[in-house]
Amino acid sequence: MEESWRKLGKEELEHQYSPSHWSHRMDKDAVIEAHVSETTEGTRQSRAVARTALNIQYGGSDSEKMDLYLPEGEPTRFPLLVYIHGGYWQYLSKEESGFMAAPLVSHGGAVMVMDYDIAPKGDMDLIVAQVRRSIAAVQRLYPQNTGVYLCGHSAGAHLVAMTLCTDWTKYEVTPSIKGAVLVSGVYDLLPILQTYVNDALKMSQEVALKNSPIQCVGLMSAATCPVVIAVAEHDSPEFHRQSRQYFQRLKESGVNASYVQVGGTDHFDVIEKLSQDGYVLTQLILKMILDK
Repeated sequence: MEESWRKLGKEELEHQYSPSHWSHRMDKDAVIEAHVSETTEGTRQSRAVARTALNIQYGGSDSEKMDLYLPEGEPTRFPLLVYIHGGYWQYLSKEESGFMAAPLVSHGGAVMVMDYDIAPKGDMDLIVAQVRRSIAAVQRLYPQNTGVYLCGHSAGAHLVAMTLCTDWTKYEVTPSIKGAVLVSGVYDLLPILQTYVNDALKMSQEVALKNSPIQCVGLMSAATCPVVIAVAEHDSPEFHRQSRQYFQRLKESGVNASYVQVGGTDHFDVIEKLSQDGYVLTQLILKMILDK
């Protein structure tokens, strides 16, 4: 099972790692266009209803900025959700990533979304480091938070998984990470090397192995926070395989992991629906945050 992707030809592998090809709702170009439109409008709506602090520097370069969506009043003791966007490490930004903030802020939580240097400007090592830096920065900004919770979609789920393997002693602060929700992620980068996705990333096998969460599970403590692995019903077989395999590896390592297949969704609306209070993953995140 683990090496089954190696039996796929390049054309089939590229098909498997093209999420837009698998939507049950619309064709491959329309579903991407709809996703960008939906998340952009959702972010605009979140900014209209939430108290915001935009374009806060978390690092030295001009591109290293984060946006905060904050609950009413001036509290500092709130749960903080960090959302890491997808886009195969080469598309999207924080400008389309605040769409899920409204339900969380209405329940007293805060949301942070951030920009990283998408490829080809940024390479995988830099992107992983930037995500870690942004989380350290928001911990320093709100040291009295009641817990940091991580959520990532697609490439963002990969980046959250890498964050769970962080040696925080290098960052002079240890975020109180209490939960993580990884949605339709990629946890083994080796198959990506054989596809168009690597054209911009230009990863070597060494870089891909070093930045594959499935290779880093041993760096996670068995006491690591609860981790939810979610996958859309209409994700490709390879995305399902990756999610199941990573989930099994976490369980074998003693991590408190659970697995959710979200029925009736594809790779895109599985995350878009986080703008809805009653959506299964929104409720899962709220329960995770509010039960602590």
